[in-house]
This record gives sequence, structure tokens and C-alpha cells, in this order.
Amino acid sequence: MGPYPLERLPRLADPAAPVGGAGVRPAEARQEGPLSASHAYELYLGLFDQQHTGDVSERAPIPDDPQERADNLKGGLYFLDADMAGCGVLTADAWTGETCDHGFAVVTLVAHSRTVGRDQPGDDWIDGTRQVNADLRAAELAVLIAGYIRRIGFDAVAHTPTTSDVDIDKVALQCGLIEAVGGELRAPFIKTGFSLSVVSTDMEIAPDAPLARRGLAANLRSTHSLGWLLGRGGTRAGLGRLNGDHRPLHMGRYPMERIKRVPEATTLVIPEEIERVPVRAGGFPRAGHGDMGPKFQKELAVFSYKTPQAQAYIQQIGEMVPYQDGEVAPERAPGTSDPDRNADALKAFAHHLGGDMVGVCEVPEYAWYSHNGKGEVITPRHKYGVVILLDQGYETMEGASGDDWVSGAQSMRAYMRGAQIAGLMAEHLRALGFSSRSHTNRDSEVLHIPLVLEAGLGELSRIGELVLNPFVGPRFKSVVLTTDMPLTPDRKIDFGLQDFCNKCTKCARECPCGAIEFGDKIMFNGYEMWKPDVEKCTKYRLGNMKGSACGRCMKTCPFNIEGVLAERVFLWSAIKLPFTRKFIANLDDKVGNGSINPIKKWWWDLEFKDGRTIEPEKGTNARELDMNGGRIASKQKVAIYPPDVLPAGDNQGVPVKLERKEAILRRQQAETPAAAWARVGRR
Repeated sequence: MGPYPLERLPRLADPAAPVGGAGVRPAEARQEGPLSASHAYELYLGLFDQQHTGDVSERAPIPDDPQERADNLKGGLYFLDADMAGCGVLTADAWTGETCDHGFAVVTLVAHSRTVGRDQPGDDWIDGTRQVNADLRAAELAVLIAGYIRRIGFDAVAHTPTTSDVDIDKVALQCGLIEAVGGELRAPFIKTGFSLSVVSTDMEIAPDAPLARRGLAANLRSTHSLGWLLGRGGTRAGLGRLNGDHRPLHMGRYPMERIKRVPEATTLVIPEEIERVPVRAGGFPRAGHGDMGPKFQKELAVFSYKTPQAQAYIQQIGEMVPYQDGEVAPERAPGTSDPDRNADALKAFAHHLGGDMVGVCEVPEYAWYSHNGKGEVITPRHKYGVVILLDQGYETMEGASGDDWVSGAQSMRAYMRGAQIAGLMAEHLRALGFSSRSHTNRDSEVLHIPLVLEAGLGELSRIGELVLNPFVGPRFKSVVLTTDMPLTPDRKIDFGLQDFCNKCTKCARECPCGAIEFGDKIMFNGYEMWKPDVEKCTKYRLGNMKGSACGRCMKTCPFNIEGVLAERVFLWSAIKLPFTRKFIANLDDKVGNGSINPIKKWWWDLEFKDGRTIEPEKGTNARELDMNGGRIASKQKVAIYPPDVLPAGDNQGVPVKLERKEAILRRQQAETPAAAWARVGRR
């Protein structure tokens, strides 16, 4: 149903009723200056426009009910962060160019990013880009939904703000997303400008009707009611302060400034003992090179991409890889020498582009991979890193088991958006005269987890090789931008997570393959951590036949909360009152957090296999909480593979067998953090 209560608006009885009226959309309030980032958008708009159509797969086994189909498409758009989505009939007079035998339309509305005050950090980069920024997002969503529709067996064409064969405004009026009032096109509930895109299709879907004209009283009841102002029913509140609209853009919506800052991480890190590792040594690359056998080598090609949604997302990630690096302007732009203002400007720009949280750090040498995926030596080249977190979606996670058919799509959606955000930022910084590179899930020269920790965005958690954030927990993916632009690093944070994770073993109990440690932390490659069994985790995610990949630990973690308002009192208590942490961990189970909320399930459980979408042959994981999962704790055997047994960075294609018995012994012999603290003379 989306973040705005569109269901409260009066509509015409006939979805195909002619819509009169015309007008212009609200203009962007601020104009671009000499440092505007508007130039960076053209490339990415072009990438989406090139994919507005494509081949159609065989018809998928989806419901015949047009309403179920419409709900599925809207759910997919809101999962992708559309502000509004609507379905409608596509009338003959809506075509302005090449026509198709399409009778239905899916419309997406994306509002301008918020504007706060004047002369804020990043304004000189952002002003003049709010319309093109919304255009890019609208184009992205149209291309993704069109690609999804084609993969379930129906023809679909994306009509973007820059490439369209339909009158987009007319189609949006027809499906009731906007209305014409006094020569202006307005979107109910939204005071800013906006962008629109359309997907035309031959798939029959239930249409929304055009908006009916509202009198003053009806308008007050629907778009200015007290319920909407306060966000009744889970909608986006009309009072902007409740949504964080009053906060400076560089600070984001999450109050990270309220979290305690500390000079060192809350877990021991011994930089001089950390060995750089190659991309080849990661769990998935090892599977890809045959280290885990032919079965897992084969599954690597599809494990998180085997749904029609994820297939659409991964295509976009691949298209952006060639533009992660590029030529640097010969001269540096004026006004870019202040590291404080630069850091805040980058944070504002990242939030403007859709990032959820942003931190800045110096990039330690050990955070660079030793070799890239081709086996080539990597030479560290940038001093600073900008780390951006992308929430994988609280609403969708609520309706999932964590290891069902939407899990891979959650990952790919966040990775795709992150690649776009960091790519745009790097493109702009290079134009300002600073060498910059984005590091995505598809092609990264740096390890992300150490940098998330260094940038003050979380603490290491029991989940293991995962930094947990106080507001979105483990429910995020990261993207990194490295640069030589002078920046002021953020300090690390302490929100009591080490004590909380000591008292809570829920992620270990709920892990489907027992890969998360029930026991104590160890030292691993210079880090104090709960070291997970990467071999088990990788094999489960690759071999999960009843879902796509796995995010069960994210789903069931007590910090997997709404983040902004809901459950804030419990979050505050967990951070500020150590004696309540065990109680809160137990309460999380008592109230059923981590269970499946069927109201939030918008997707169909489908598998994309051999070029067509089918019903999953093995079924679907639908796990509820396993209160007896702790029974494996005493029998758990965790295997670890330290750097000295990992494949060499230039080893390409030669399998290196995982010696599990030896790896279990290495875990049993691992140094304790207490011994390491005593040895290095700290604490």
C-alpha cells in the first residue's frame, strides 16, 4: 500500500474515464551552480534508457487475478523505495511514439529529495540536481519492473523521463497518482516536485481509477487529516519532523550523533598482525574456483540471482562496473580543501542519492585486498574511504523467513542501489579533480567489513564477519568510495553490543547450518571476533534449494527493528542500561520478533531457471523461531581458515581443497582475546 494513504482519496468510478486537465509539475526550488553534480547523472540515465525493452520469457505460473498481479507489482516498487505506485489502463490517446499492443500501465512516482535551510554542506553539489536525481530513480524503477514483468512471461516496455513513447503525465493522471489543479500537476500528500515513469505491458492488472475532484472538506479529510499528519496506520507522517525532515541532510535520518563515540573499536584490533588477503580467498570465490567441489561451483552462478526480481537487479549491477573508475580532471575545484566540509558534503550527497547511513574513515593498508579477482596485485592508492549503508528493507524482511525466495533479491537490490550511489559520487569527485573509485559487491579492491567498523557505523557482532548498526542492526549492505579528497574521519562507536551479544545467542540458535559461534570470541588475523564457520555458511547459501541465498541471522537479530520510531524505547534501554540487555533479548523471543508476518509478504515464491520462471521444485523455506535450536551448542564444531592456509592471490582456476579437520583443530587452538590483550599490553 506504500508510505502514503492513497486509499483514502476519492476516485472516479470508471478507471478508463477520460481525464481532462493539464499543467506543469512543480519546478525545482534551487538552481545549479558551478560545482553541481548534475553532469554525473547523464551516464547513468543512459545506462537505464538502453534497457527499456528486451526479450520475453515463457509464461510463469503466476495468479490469474488482476488484483493480485497489481499488488505484486506495487509491492515490488515500494520495495525499491518508490514514493507512490499505481496501475491503470493505457488508453490509445496516451501514445506519443511507437505503439505496442499494451493495454495496461504501471506508474512510479519519485519525489525530490528534501531541502533543509540554505548554505548547508553539500548544497553547492546538490542544488540543481533534485529533478534529475528523481528522474534517475524513476528510470531505474521502470527498467527494473519492466525487466521483472518480461521474466514472468509478459511483454513490457519502460518509458523513462528521458526516453518515452507515452505521455507520462497523462498516464499518471489516468491511474490517479497525480491531479491537475489550477494549471499545475500535483501529487497528493507531496509538497515538492517529483518525477514519473511508466511501464506499459500486455499483462492484465487491476487498474486504479483517476482521482475525483475534492471539495475543501474532502481535501482536509484526506490529505490534511490529523491521522495523516501523525502517520496513522503506518503511513509517512504529514508532519515532516516525525520523518526527520528537519535534520540537516548530511546528518541523515538516523541519529547516529547520539551514539557514544570512542577512539578505538570495542573489539581488539592489532593492525600489525593483520595479513592482507586476496579476493580469491573469499568464500564465494573459493566455491567459484572449485575449492568446495563441482556442486557448489555450479550453484555460484545462480545462488542469489535465481528469482525474476534479482535477475533484473543483477543486470544493472553489471552495467555499472565499467564506470567505477575513470579519468580525473587536471585541476582541483576551488573550495574543496576543507576536510570537515568535504566530509559533510559527501554525506549529504550520499543521503540525497538514497544512502541510509554514511561514515568516513582512513583506509588502513590491511583493508585493501592483496590481489583482485583476476589475480593482479593491488597497490593501495587512496587515503580515505566513504562507507555507505543501504537498508535491505524492514517491511520485506518482516514478511520473510530470511532464507526464502526474496532473500537474494534483498541483497541484490541494496547492492544495485549502492553501486549507483557510489558510482555517481566517484564520477563527481573525479570531475572536481580528486582520484576516486567506487567499490561494489561486483568489483571491490577493499574489504568492506573493516571499513564499516573504522567509519563508526557499528560494532563487530556475534554473527561474526558482520558489523552491526544500532538502528538497522545487521539488515544492510555496504558500498565504499575511496578517494584522495581530504576528509575528516568519524570516530568509532560503542553502543554496548559486545555485552549484548555475550548475553544473546539468537542468531546462532536460528542459523540453519550452525555456522554462527555459540561460544566465546577468538583472535583471527589480528581481530577479536566471534569467528563464523565460513565454509558452512557459504555452502548453505549456495546450496539452499528452498530459497535464494540466506539472511536468516539478519531476520532474527533483536536489532532488526524499524529503526526510526518503533521500538525506540527498547533500543535506548539496550544501549544505555546494561542490566536490561538479557531481558530485552528474551523479550524479543517472547513477542515473536523474527517470526514471519504474512501481511508483509508481497512477492511470489518463484525461481528463474534456464531462462524461464517456474515454481520452486523443492518448495519454500517458511521457518518460524526455533526455540530449541540451542541444543547444538555443545556439539558445534566451527572450522576456521587463517591466512596461511588460504589460496594464493594469483591462483586462478586451480582448486585448493578445504581441509576441514585441520580447520576445526585451528579453531580449538585459536588464541583467546584475553591472552592477546595481555600479550600486546592493552586494556
